[in-house]
Amino acid sequence: MNLESVEKTYRRYAPRYDLLFGAVFHPGRKAVIQRMSCQADEQVLEVGVGTGLSLPLYPATTQITGIDLSKEMLARAEKRVARDRLDNVRLQQMNAQEMTFPDNSFDKVVAMYVASVVPDPVKLVNEMRRVCKPGGQLIFVNHFQSDHPVIKWVENLLVPLSAKIGFNPGFSLSAFKRECDLEIEHNHRVNLFGYWRLLQTTNDLQPKDEEPAVDATTTQSPELESFDVAVAKMR
Repeated sequence: MNLESVEKTYRRYAPRYDLLFGAVFHPGRKAVIQRMSCQADEQVLEVGVGTGLSLPLYPATTQITGIDLSKEMLARAEKRVARDRLDNVRLQQMNAQEMTFPDNSFDKVVAMYVASVVPDPVKLVNEMRRVCKPGGQLIFVNHFQSDHPVIKWVENLLVPLSAKIGFNPGFSLSAFKRECDLEIEHNHRVNLFGYWRLLQTTNDLQPKDEEPAVDATTTQSPELESFDVAVAKMR
């Protein structure tokens, strides 16, 4: 999968995304937002907001930023925001693997049905960590490869079609946690047959250490120090 194939696939999905995935994924969206326990004036980032199906579920007092790579999906989200008068929501077209937000911009960052869609999940998680405040919440809801041998066999058969169907059916939970260095604090099944999982972790990325300030009044260059010593000896 690459960015071009993702954009192409979701351009094709956009007109019927709500019909295909609205009701099926709704329990997971609802469970995620309940789990987040959003507070008044918190800044929340939803990565891969799509057509904005989750947006009406957030508290009106929480400030929501939604990003998506697909302008066609975002156009439908914008219509939903206008129709439902969601004044607490702002939307931007953006690559989740290379966000333009400053460090520590959000209290909580959520990715719903995104981790198995992006070309590089490690870059996605690293960017989520960067823009989330230390101690903030990172939450995912996603399909992961089944442990059932028959279902797993079918998923593996579909992996070569990932670019066509828009996600990686063989996406491994254990590999995701290992490669992204995630310590999952909460993990439970959601949606039909519990085929998807909700994961929550605390952002452990610490702020970058600032360079110590140099006191110009007390610091001398080696050349000046040597000169002072020479003068002292002459005395």
